Amino acid sequence: MIQLKNIAKHYPAGFGKVYVLRNISLDVKDGEFVSIMGPSGSGKSTLLHILGLLEEPSEGEYLFLDEPVQSLSEKKRTELHRHQIGFVFQAYHLIDELTVYENIETPLLYKGTSSSERKSRVAELLDRFNMVAKKDLFPSQLSGGQQQLVGVARSIVHEPKVIFADEPTGNLHSEQAEDIMELFQKLNKEDKVTIIQVTHSEKNAEYGNRVVRLKDGWMA
Repeated sequence: MIQLKNIAKHYPAGFGKVYVLRNISLDVKDGEFVSIMGPSGSGKSTLLHILGLLEEPSEGEYLFLDEPVQSLSEKKRTELHRHQIGFVFQAYHLIDELTVYENIETPLLYKGTSSSERKSRVAELLDRFNMVAKKDLFPSQLSGGQQQLVGVARSIVHEPKVIFADEPTGNLHSEQAEDIMELFQKLNKEDKVTIIQVTHSEKNAEYGNRVVRLKDGWMA
C-alpha cells in the first residue's frame, strides 16, 4: 500500500543543507497499524507529513497505492486526500464556528457525497461514538477527549483507506487517551483501516502491530 525507497528531506541552511530525514525505506501493508517513535527532533512528524502527502520528499521515491507520489498532479493529490486519507492531529484542528455534526460532515461535502448519504453516515458515527447528544454543540463546549473523538469521527467519515495520526493523545489525560487508542485499534481490526501514528508513548505504540523508530533522521 505504501512504499518508501531511500527517502530524504532536507532544507537549505547557509551554503549547505540540513537533513531532517535520511535514507528512509519503509513498506506498509494494507491493514497494518504502525507507530512511528523517536525523540523530539528525530523527524517523526516530517515523515508523517510526507506519508500523508502534505510535504514533498527531497530525495527518493514514494509509492502510495502503487502510484508514484512525485508525479501526481495537484488534482490527483487533492482527490487522494478527499477519498483515501484521513488525518487526526494532536491539537484537534476542528472548525470553531461549526457544530460537532458540521465538523464531522465537512469531508463528505468536499467529497461531493449526496445529502441523504451524508445524513446517514454522520448519524451512524455520532451513534457509534456516543456523541448524539452533543451534535449541536461547538468545539469550545467539549472536553479535550470529546474534541478528539470528533476529530477521529471526521477522519473516518469518508471511509479512507489510511489514517495518519500525529500524537493523537498528546493533549489528553490517560483515561481519554486510552479511549482514543482503543477506538483506533477497533477501526484497524474491525474496519480494516490502515493506521500510521506518531507517538512518544510506548503504551500507545503497543496498540499497533509494528514500531518504526527514528533517531536523528535515520531509521534506528
